[in-house]
Amino acid sequence: QVQLVESGGGLVQAGGSLRLSCAVSGIAFSINAMAWYRQAPGKQRELVAGVSASGSTNYARAVKGRFTISRDNAKNTVYLQMNSLKPKDAAVYYCNAPSGHPAWSNYWGQGTQVTVSS
Repeated sequence: QVQLVESGGGLVQAGGSLRLSCAVSGIAFSINAMAWYRQAPGKQRELVAGVSASGSTNYARAVKGRFTISRDNAKNTVYLQMNSLKPKDAAVYYCNAPSGHPAWSNYWGQGTQVTVSS
């Protein structure tokens, strides 16, 4: 059974940093691309960053230069290092597949909440 467990969110002042973690089980993690999404109140879920199985990355324009996605295949974990946080970054953050429709991507974890105060 697929499990996606996000953690690391919290309350931070604007300009601060957080590192999110997503522990993955139930899939062949090392051969799957992974991504971080976020959903702010009143807005649709958006793709924030993705990392391929080989480690290449891509980012939404809103976070490029501030966020870094990475993965540790030995730990079946994907990370999102968030620096220079802005109030607009406040959202619930989720991990999942970056594209396509693998069967396991139908499952979403509970996410981890990031709150940024000014």
